[in-house]
Amino acid sequence: VQLVESGGGMVQAGGSLTLSCTFSRSTLDYYATAWFRQAPGKEREVISGISRSDGSTFYSDSVKGRFTISRDHGKNMVYLQMNSLKPEDTAVYYCATIRQSTWYQFLTEKSPTLVTSWGQGTQVTVSS
Repeated sequence: VQLVESGGGMVQAGGSLTLSCTFSRSTLDYYATAWFRQAPGKEREVISGISRSDGSTFYSDSVKGRFTISRDHGKNMVYLQMNSLKPEDTAVYYCATIRQSTWYQFLTEKSPTLVTSWGQGTQVTVSS
C-alpha cells in the first residue's frame, strides 16, 4: 500500500488548508485511516482517524472543533480539512493506515506501532 499526501503549505494564523491522502488501491475497503503530525523536537502524535467499518471519527483535543476528517472510497482518498489554524499546528503531517481489526486498540493506545503504512508527509507551516 502506498500513501501520498498533498495540500500542505504555508498559511497565516486563522487560515485554512485541506490535506489529501491518496491510496494506491482500494485500501479504504480494508483499513482504517488516521492523520498524525510531528512538530520539530516533538514525538509524532495522532490527531484524527476514521473507522473503515462505520465511518466513525475521533479527534485529539488539540484539533477538535477545527479539523475534519473525511474519506472518498470511490477516489481512494482521505482528507483533513483544517480551519482556524494556529502557529502550534506547524508540523509535518502524515496519513497512515491501521488494520480495522486493531482499530479499537488503536483508539485506546493511539500508538504509531499499530500503523501498517505511512505516507511521506507534507509540511504545514502556520505563521503568526
